[in-house]
Amino acid sequence: MIKALITLLFLTGCTAIKVPADFVYKEVETRDFILASWQKVTNPAAPYKIYIEGDGYAFNARGKATQNPTPRGTLARELAFGDNSPNVIYLARPCQYIKSAVCSKRHWTTARFAPEVINAEYDAIKNIAGNNPVILIGFSGGAQVAGLVTTAKPGLNVKKIITIAGNLDHLAWTQYHNLPPLNESMNLESYRQQFAKIPQIHYVGSNDEVMPPVLAREFVGKDDLIIEVNGASHNEGWGKIYNKVWSER
Repeated sequence: MIKALITLLFLTGCTAIKVPADFVYKEVETRDFILASWQKVTNPAAPYKIYIEGDGYAFNARGKATQNPTPRGTLARELAFGDNSPNVIYLARPCQYIKSAVCSKRHWTTARFAPEVINAEYDAIKNIAGNNPVILIGFSGGAQVAGLVTTAKPGLNVKKIITIAGNLDHLAWTQYHNLPPLNESMNLESYRQQFAKIPQIHYVGSNDEVMPPVLAREFVGKDDLIIEVNGASHNEGWGKIYNKVWSER
């Protein structure tokens, strides 16, 4: 019954997208949060591809923080559910789909990358993949999470990081848009040297006004690690990279 209710929420609480039959809904308990995940594990000894969701519906059209950061966009879900790799995980961020008692607006605004948030994502990935190799695919703010769980908390066997419209330096991002800083959050900029040692590729959208390509280029510093997707905005126009992401092993 719980699985049915969560699946219904997944289909109605955000933009509808069908969950494939081979994906199982699992709640991953961590110290501070319960994280929603959909998992397909057919060969536990093989690498795990873990898709980390973006910031979700954190703000409404007027820029006010919402009561529920569950994503409405489908990019991360489409990628995860279309991936035919043996082990594929769609991992939500804290307070998306389900709410732990500790959840408050700060966890999807100023504290969206706070230590307790990164600890929860790290613990969830470790719980799921153990010491197996993992490929982390982070969309938008999920890119920051992927970087921080790898560098700030060593212990994961990260084979590669792939980002899509990724927020790699949130201070540079808030300054670019003249927004208040995320002053309760960790920032990957503090672990830039460690991050540079990890195999990585970054997809940026030529029409992305939320995460303009210049921010990724300035952070990464190597053009050969950046792939610009012509015509892609923050949430749309990424279909042409799906096969490339799915082919990563």
